[in-house]
Amino acid sequence: MKVNSILSSGLIAAILSSLCCITPVLALVAGMSGVAASFSWLEPGRPYLAGVTIAVLGFAWYKKVFPTTESPDCACETEGKKVSFWHTKTFLMLITVFALSTLAFPYYAHIFYPHSEKQVIVANENDFRSVEFKINGMTCQGCAEHVMFEVNKLAGIIKTNASFENGNALVEFDESKVSQGSIESAINSTGYKVVDVVKLR
Repeated sequence: MKVNSILSSGLIAAILSSLCCITPVLALVAGMSGVAASFSWLEPGRPYLAGVTIAVLGFAWYKKVFPTTESPDCACETEGKKVSFWHTKTFLMLITVFALSTLAFPYYAHIFYPHSEKQVIVANENDFRSVEFKINGMTCQGCAEHVMFEVNKLAGIIKTNASFENGNALVEFDESKVSQGSIESAINSTGYKVVDVVKLR
């Protein structure tokens, strides 16, 4: 099997393994927040897809560093023959960097979301509310950042803290400016779903 064919499989596995986390960022850029959770069903298979990617890259590098004379993808550049860029170590290095960056995407996805401090003053203390929204579908920090981004668009939001590990969002808000229902609708608009609401204050 040719190295390039093997690499294609590795790239597909790498992209699929992080697609559940890439989609929310793409949804933010495209202004289509409702599709953010479209690929969350891939999350359970992420460790296996990541394993496939690492194995494929390892095999590709093995074939490139220790070529066989029968292999059409042998390291012909060492024999002084001109070889296509697609069969060089440089191309393999670029593919490796891209694949590993894709695998690591969930760990740095949050940098794509704008952060701004909320400056909301509650005039009447009786209007202050703290509510926990239980959310289904979040699989990485990018998902949580997407939820916070949508909620923070609303007027009257004091503080939002979403956690994909806990599957929730803790929201403090001024009830005279925004309703609990509006916050729930904002969360649901991301494609993730509020499954329970707990009033903390």
